[in-house]
Amino acid sequence: MCGIVGIVGPGAGETSEIERMTALLEHRGPDSRGIWRSETAHLGHTRLSILDLSSAGDQPMRGDGQVLVYNGEVYNFRELRRELPGPFRSQSDTEVVQRCFRALGPEGLTKLHGMFAFAVWDEGTRELFLVRDRFGIKPLYYRPTPTGLAFASEVAPLLELGRPDLDTGTLRDYLTYGYIPTPKTPWKGIFKLPAAHFLRWRDGDFTIRSYWSLEPRAHRTSSEAGSGTGTGTGPGGLGFEEAAREMEGLLKTAVRESSVADVPLGLFLSGGVDSGSIAAFSASSILAFTLSQPERHRDEADPARALCRHLGLRHHVLPAEDIDLSDALDTLVSTFGEPFGDSAALSVWLLSRLVREHVKVALSGEGGDEMFYGYRWHGRAMTAPPSRLSAFLARIAPPMTKPGRSSQRRSLQGLERYAAFVCTFTPAQVRRLLGPALSTGPSPSERGSDDDLLWHLRRYWRDDLPIQQSVQLVDFHTYLPDDLLTKVDRASMAWSLEVRPPLLDHRLAELSISLDPTIHRDPDTDRGKALLRRVAAPHLPEGYLERPKRGFNLAIARWVKKQPRLWRSALQRLESHGVVRLPGMLDLTNEQVWSLLVLDRWLAKNDSGYSG
Repeated sequence: MCGIVGIVGPGAGETSEIERMTALLEHRGPDSRGIWRSETAHLGHTRLSILDLSSAGDQPMRGDGQVLVYNGEVYNFRELRRELPGPFRSQSDTEVVQRCFRALGPEGLTKLHGMFAFAVWDEGTRELFLVRDRFGIKPLYYRPTPTGLAFASEVAPLLELGRPDLDTGTLRDYLTYGYIPTPKTPWKGIFKLPAAHFLRWRDGDFTIRSYWSLEPRAHRTSSEAGSGTGTGTGPGGLGFEEAAREMEGLLKTAVRESSVADVPLGLFLSGGVDSGSIAAFSASSILAFTLSQPERHRDEADPARALCRHLGLRHHVLPAEDIDLSDALDTLVSTFGEPFGDSAALSVWLLSRLVREHVKVALSGEGGDEMFYGYRWHGRAMTAPPSRLSAFLARIAPPMTKPGRSSQRRSLQGLERYAAFVCTFTPAQVRRLLGPALSTGPSPSERGSDDDLLWHLRRYWRDDLPIQQSVQLVDFHTYLPDDLLTKVDRASMAWSLEVRPPLLDHRLAELSISLDPTIHRDPDTDRGKALLRRVAAPHLPEGYLERPKRGFNLAIARWVKKQPRLWRSALQRLESHGVVRLPGMLDLTNEQVWSLLVLDRWLAKNDSGYSG
């Protein structure tokens, strides 16, 4: 894994700019650093060596009139190499990506299996192409300049070109979602390239286009197969067992492909279904790592140990440290650059720091819940009809309380109910919480997408699909790239650890989205991942799949009780600066408390007008 950065356009900038920008990404690639310059383009790269550890794989890589800086791993590079003309100078996937793009251009992007973000500068046409992988596993930011365009793997290097004004409307988005949604960032004029898109810049203009999309085909199985034991089929479709066999083959291929490396390989083993399934199909040489939590009800070390004994895997149990709350906030605000409200980021940060002492690349189970209907909003909780009692309670219960949140959710349906599940604060809570600095502004753009709090979700919601399938699509396009994958990338790369999610294989996704939702979620028990459980069960210890789902989040409420002054001070600052309006009754979830603490600390660091 690596860091990439660049500036293109007439007078691409002073030499010192690209050097400073590249240095800020050293944590993403500490093994080597390279810079290439011309009159109209400056490109920088920091390398974490995983494939072809020799200097032949160093970047920027130049050939056939093009210069490439690349972050990621293309797992099928050896197969592609056989299809492309030689000779090759290295054994790296970087050179294969360069040759593939040179030969096929954007039309060849769908040939790449893996995770990647890269930039190609064509010296002859003076064109820049920026590309991001199908799911957004690897990040890519860009910033138009007066004469060209700048890009980087993280936002910090782009701030070296001058710190723009804050876009306060994005802070309202943050309170809604717990992250800043793509393509926005907290700064005006800096953007994220969407997943499965490429940007083409030439002569001061640029266009952004999609090269792949996840579209449901006709259902390939009937609902009667959803129990996990049936054999029914839809018209011309797959039965449950047929779908399980197809998925098992794809899963084995995905795990094998994503295990390609010239260094030892690790596995984030949480004790759940997703990482357990990856362990079942991994090579016996893989090293498994589990973060042991101090709270017994959160700790998954024991089932992880049992799984490793069963599979014969070497296993490391790493104890989580009891970190000071203020230190944790400073750490994550610095690591992410943007406000990011998922408290599990600290768990991933801790685990990555410990795992990096043993390996420099690891597999993880991200994407399993989105792929196989693992969340509660994929089942009855989402499809049950609205309750009249809940509608009444939603009107009378204090909105900023847990009972108020629950009754709001049960009284809604469709997109609004989904939002009440996945958003950090429900839309009703956001409207009640917003202070004057965020609820008003000189223009609609500063207030956020014409005042539609759900604009990000609404872009992908499909009323023409079964509701569970629409929910799956929205998860794939919003929560997965902007929360889960952002969390893992930033927290792991802070320690120069590459993390690969085998379940996020486009062939698995295309199969999953085309199956009737009830094949994934048992309609009798309302338990998700029925197909994945069927595939993994023969390889796992007895009873392993019967354990309840556990999250990776932290006990924020316990931390706040130890440092109540920190919490009170944060709320006072947020309210005094007009960011929030605090109601008389405040009963928040762990994630809501954490998100407000993060916002306070981020504003203190990035807004000169915000002080303690």
